[in-house]
Amino acid sequence: MAIRLIHVGLGNWGRNWESSVLSTVSDIIKPVGFVESDEATMETAKETLDLPPERCFSDLEAAITATDADAVLATVPVTAHVPVALTALAAGKHVLIEKPFAPTIADAKRVVDATIESQCIAMVSQNYRFYPAVRAAMQLVAEQALGAIGTVNLDFRRFAQPRPNSPYTKIAQPLLEDMAIHHFDLMRALLRQEPHTVICDTWNPPWSPFAGPAAAAASITFDGGAHVSYRGNWVSPGPSTAWAGEWRVECERGEIIWSSRADNRGLEAERVLVRPVDGPERDMKLPSPRHWGRAGVLAAFAGSIERGTPSETSAVDNIGSLALTLAAVQSAAMQRAVVLDDSVI
Repeated sequence: MAIRLIHVGLGNWGRNWESSVLSTVSDIIKPVGFVESDEATMETAKETLDLPPERCFSDLEAAITATDADAVLATVPVTAHVPVALTALAAGKHVLIEKPFAPTIADAKRVVDATIESQCIAMVSQNYRFYPAVRAAMQLVAEQALGAIGTVNLDFRRFAQPRPNSPYTKIAQPLLEDMAIHHFDLMRALLRQEPHTVICDTWNPPWSPFAGPAAAAASITFDGGAHVSYRGNWVSPGPSTAWAGEWRVECERGEIIWSSRADNRGLEAERVLVRPVDGPERDMKLPSPRHWGRAGVLAAFAGSIERGTPSETSAVDNIGSLALTLAAVQSAAMQRAVVLDDSVI
C-alpha cells in the first residue's frame, strides 16, 4: 500500500519535487495534503500543480488533523527543517527532510531524540547516494576489489549564474553549506569511515556573483586511514563536472574512477572505470534502476517505513555528514585544522 504523505513547502524547489519526483512514484507514495504558509506561494502551487483546494493547508498541524497521513516531506528553508520535523514526529508521523537537515548539531540531536521518543523514522534526502555509479563504487570499496584505500581525489566544478537576488547568493558559505554537503556525505558512504580531521580554505573569485566564498579546497582524514583531497568551485570557467563530481579512488592494487548525476537528472553521467595496476582497465556495466536520485530517496523512505527500520540516510547517521560540513565551515573561518570530536559533533 502506498505511503500517505503530507508535503510541506511549495516554493520553487517544493513544486519541483511535485512535478519531477512525486509524480513518478505514485505506486509507493500518495500525497494526501499540501502545506504552504505563504498565501501567494500556495496560490501559485494550486495553479501550476492543479492541487485540490480541500487538501491544501497553511500549517502542518491542520493538515495532520484533516488527513490520514503516514509521513511528512519537508522541502522548506533550512531554518524550518527542525520545527517541521519535530511537529511531524510529535504527531507520530515519519518525516523526510531536505539537506542539510538542521542548522546545528544541537538541533539535529533534537530531531534524533524525537525519533526515539516517537518511534518514528526521520530520514534526510541525500539523493546523490541513490545513483547507479555511486552504488557500484560503494560495492567495489566494500569488497576491497582493489585492496585498501589510501587517497581519494575529488573535484567539483560548475559555472553558476544564479538569478539576480537569488537567496543562494546570500548564503555565508554557498559552496560548503549548499553543495559540498552532498560530496561530504558521499565520502562517508563510499569509505564507510567517519571523518576525523578537516582543514579547509575558501575564497571568492573576483567574478563571483556570490556574497560568500564560492570556492574551497579541503584535506580530510578519516578514522579508517583514508585521506580525501577535495576541490570545489561554483564559478569555475573550466569543464563542468557531473554534479557528484569527478572521483579518483587510489587503492592498493589500482584505481577506481567514477562520476555521477547528469545535468538533466538522467543516467548518462553514470560511469565507473576500474584500473588495476596489473591488468586492463574496464568500464563497469551499471544497472538502470527503476527509481534513482530523489525518487530513489522516496523509495528508500517508503521501504524504511514498511520495515520499521532506519534507512542509511537516517537522521542519526546523517549527523556525521552535517558535522563534517560544519567542521569545514569552522576550519575555513578559523584558518586551522578542526578535529571532529565531541566539541563539534
